[in-house]
Formats: sequence, C-alpha cells, structure tokens
Amino acid sequence: MEKEKQSVVNITSDKMGRGDDDLGGILMQSFVNTLIKLDPIPSKIIFYNSAVTLCIESSPVVDSLKELENKGVELLICGTCADFFDIKDKIGAGTISNMYTILETLNSADRVITP
Repeated sequence: MEKEKQSVVNITSDKMGRGDDDLGGILMQSFVNTLIKLDPIPSKIIFYNSAVTLCIESSPVVDSLKELENKGVELLICGTCADFFDIKDKIGAGTISNMYTILETLNSADRVITP
C-alpha cells in the first residue's frame, strides 16, 4: 500500500497575491476557509511573517483554523514572528514553533503549497 503524500501549506502573509491589500485579505480568508474542503487536507500549515496574525483569537479565519486542527492538521506559528507582532498571548489556533522545525517540515514534505 502506498503511503499518503504529505502536503504542507506555507503561508507567508495575511494577504494573498500582490496588488490591492483589501482584495488580498479577502482572497487569503477564502483560501484558508477553503482548505477544510480539500481531500486530502494538508498535514501541516506553516505561518510566518504577517501570516501569524491569521492565528490570533480575533482573526476572521480562526474558526476555520481550529476546525483544521480538530481534523489533525498541525499549525506551526513562527515564534520570532509572533514576538515581532507581539501576539504570543493572543494566539487562538496553532502552536508556537521555531525556524528549525519550520525548515524541517518544508524539507520533509512531499508537496508544498504557497498561496
């Protein structure tokens, strides 16, 4: 039996694409909310730079992220980034991680999706 390929989603910003920031925010919300519907869902999602703000309690996508966690998706949040944005005490979904674990995760993935 062939092992299931492990997909990792690598989110680097709270916006998707370049251009209008308002549109980029709407697109990123749609992207995160749609991840739940993938089959198979990704095994892990990495958040760094401004993407870490998607994981705070007041984020418009935190409920979708919690649902992904409940389905077994590991959410890795860059600790340096969380410190930079001063949000460590506001995290509503995910686990604070470090660059070694993030790089190890990307290196071992069968497929990396970056919006």
